Formats: sequence, C-alpha cells, structure tokens
Amino acid sequence: MKASTIAEPTSASPSRRRALALLAVLAAQFMLVLDATVVNVALPAIQADLQLPGARLTWVNNSYLIAFGGLLLLFGRLGDLFGRRRIFLTGLTMFTAASAACGLAGSATLLIIARFAQGLGAAAASSVVLAIIATEFSAPDERARAMSGYVLVSVSGGSVGLLLGGLLTQTLGWHWIFLINVPVGVATFILARSVLRPDPERERTGQVDVLGSILVTGTAMTIIYALIEAGTHAWNTWAVMAPGAAAVAQLGAFLALETRIANPIFPLRMLRIRSLMVTSVVRGFMVMGMYAAFFFGVLDLARSLGFGPMRIGLAFLPMTITVAVLSRGLAARLMARYGARAVLMFGLAAIAVAMASFASLPLAAPYFPQRFFTFVLLGLGAGTSFLPLLTIAMSEVPAPDAGLGSAIVNLSMQLAAAIDLAILATFASHRTDALVATGAGTPDAIVGGYRFAFGVAMVGVSVAFALATVLLRGRTRVPLTATVPGRPPVVVSSRSPGLR
Repeated sequence: MKASTIAEPTSASPSRRRALALLAVLAAQFMLVLDATVVNVALPAIQADLQLPGARLTWVNNSYLIAFGGLLLLFGRLGDLFGRRRIFLTGLTMFTAASAACGLAGSATLLIIARFAQGLGAAAASSVVLAIIATEFSAPDERARAMSGYVLVSVSGGSVGLLLGGLLTQTLGWHWIFLINVPVGVATFILARSVLRPDPERERTGQVDVLGSILVTGTAMTIIYALIEAGTHAWNTWAVMAPGAAAVAQLGAFLALETRIANPIFPLRMLRIRSLMVTSVVRGFMVMGMYAAFFFGVLDLARSLGFGPMRIGLAFLPMTITVAVLSRGLAARLMARYGARAVLMFGLAAIAVAMASFASLPLAAPYFPQRFFTFVLLGLGAGTSFLPLLTIAMSEVPAPDAGLGSAIVNLSMQLAAAIDLAILATFASHRTDALVATGAGTPDAIVGGYRFAFGVAMVGVSVAFALATVLLRGRTRVPLTATVPGRPPVVVSSRSPGLR
C-alpha cells in the first residue's frame, strides 16, 4: 500500500485521532520512564525479601537501564526501516509481558533477568516515540505542544514513580510495582493499535546491524560491571581491569564495524550533527544529578529519617509538582523570551546547587526546610533543562533520521544513567569504608557515603554546565518553535539569550 493511500485507522476525525495517538504514545512513555525509578522506593523491601547484597542492589536498576539505553539505537533504526508503529507495538507487548515476569520473580537472579527483558521492551517502544510525534504533528505549533507533553511525562515520570512505588510497596507489596503495568500496558496497546496510522510500505535494503547493537549493550554492561567491582576491589585489580579492558575492546570493535558495513546501527554521519552530539554529552552528565536524587535520595530518607515507602514518595512530591507547573507552558514561555540556551544554563545551575544542598545536609537533618526546598530546586532545574535540551538536540536532525535521532536522545539519558549510577555507588562505597576506618559508626558512615555521592553528582552536573557554556555558545541554528498555551507559536532561538 502506498504511503499516500494509507487509510485512517479509525473513523474519528483527523484531529481527534491525532489527539488519541498522542495520548497513547505519551501513556507508554510515562510508563516506561516511571519504571526506571518506581523500583527505587521498593529497594529496601526487595533487598530484605530476596536477600540481595547491597553492592549488587544497583543491578535491579541497571539491568533495566542497560537494556533500555543499549538497544535504543537498534530499535530506532528498525523503526526507520520497518515501521515505527510496528516497533512501538512490539516493544509495548514485550514490556508488558516482562513486567508480569518481574512481579512473579521469586529470586534476585530472576528479577534482574526480567528487568533486562523489561528494558528491552522499553527500548523498542521508547525509541520511536519522538519520531511518531514528529510525523503525526507536522504543524509547528501542534508539534511544539505535543513535545511539551513528551517533556512533561519524561521528566515527571521519574518522580511520580517514587510516589506510586511507595504507595504500592507499602499497601500491596513490592511485586505490585511491576504487576500494575500489565493492565495499563494492555489498555495502551489496544488504544495505540486502533489510532496510530499504519506504517507506509518502504523499500528495505541491506541487513540490520544486530552485531553493532550487541557490542553497544555489551560495552555498557562491562563498563558498569567494572565500576561496581571497583566498589569492593582496588582499581588496579583484575576484577576491575579485566572488564574495563573488555569494554574498551568492545567499543573499538563497534566503531570499526560501523565504518565497514552498509547499514550501520549508528551511522557515523550522526556525529556531524553537532547539536545532537553536544546535547547528548550534556544530558549524560546532567542525569547524574537526577539519578543521584532518585537512588541515593531514597536510601538517605529511609536510613537517616526512617521514612517508609509512602513517606519517601511524598517527600519527592515538591519536585514533581514543580516540574508539572513548568511543563504547562512556563518553560516554553521562558525559552521564547530568553532563548533555549539561557534557560538550559539556569536549569543546570539549579540542579548543581540542589546536589550541593543534599551533600551538605547534617546527618539527622529534618525534612523541612532544607530537604523540602532542595526538592523544589531540583524540580525547577529539571523542568527548565529537559525541554531546551530536547529542542536543541532535534533541531538539526534530518527527517529520514528522526527515529535514530530520537533513539540517541533517549540513549544519552538511559545509558548514561546506568553508568552514572554505578560511578556514584562506587564512590559512596569507598567513602563509607573510609569513614568506618576512621572510627565512625556503620549507620552514620553509610549515610556519609550517600552524601558524598551527592557531592560527586554536583561535580558531574557542573561539568554539564561548563560544556553547555562553551560548546553551545554562538551556534547559529535552525529557528525553533515553542508554543505557550493560549498564545500563537513563537520562534525560539537556541543560540543566545537575546535571540528569539
């Protein structure tokens, strides 16, 4: 069937169908992002129930993030070649089935394997969401409004996951943080299948670069394994050096492969899209702060204040509300007035200050006022960082590579989050050991390790700020459009604060 003769999948009006299509992909994206953090509140319960050693606890998160990030490129390319609707629905099916497996897991090994399978489905579905939005909404004002919705669910999903995870863990048990995905996933699949337009027929040439995807995922896994081992072994031991060397070898093999095959999973021409590459590196350092809050913030509240799962979820609510307010048009309005780069710089600075505030907390500091306002500041930073980064990243990506560009945006967040989390866990472990060696009690030393991890995250976000300051300055870009509810679309420049 020719692309020009594709029929609408429902009898609804085109505008209603597009609205339902947006609802379907945003519901899926929200569920996928939420699942990256919903498990954090339940970590103490999972650790006690499955008797998982503390040093290995990060694998419950990282197995999901590795598969999510490592396979985004593969599925993004498959979406470009074989149809985005098909890949989206396939990923949603895999994610829903793996969620059921996670909920029924009776051992740590089974849970980690099921979480990897969950990440596999998440990678397939999420890799094409931005491309679907871009093709469904061709008018600049409609696309900007749809992108704002994407940013809202992508940013708020993490913090809502903590609240929902706390509620489910405390009332029903940790298994239900996964089982709840089954009915939601089924309903989203039914809606998406009925409203997303069928994929146009397209010529498929060459083979899919499966080996390249395996090398990317393997590189991530071995790097993270080496970093986690560094938490319990010296850096110059074989337990750390061997997987580190394997990661370097796999990365070299991946780059060599991509230069030699006709249809690489990561065409090296993408490296020439400066806006996409720079924002990916900036995003990778920025999420170190976000995941420090999601992972160590939860553990800190549980250990230092004795908060249960529900209270931990509520503790993150100021951040969630702040992000939601900014995503309702305020961030777009700020970009229209000051430029995407200026808003991004403000957001990165806010996240760095929030990390410094968490790192400087006294051991038994109460929730209010410092923690409360730090969560507000973190929400302010996240709410003013993600939309400018997304806007700048996709501004120069050619339409045929929209699926791959979307995958790279997601990859830079998910894969970096897994590596960042492993780095932070290693520094926290070493700091705890050092404090115990000086005579500190074990409970206080563990909390001290968490606070040190926040300090490391502050450094990481500061690097993101410095890179954005230097590498995004003075770049002439394609004018971008942002929409503020109730107003006509306005042109946004990512070049400097004074351009719009």
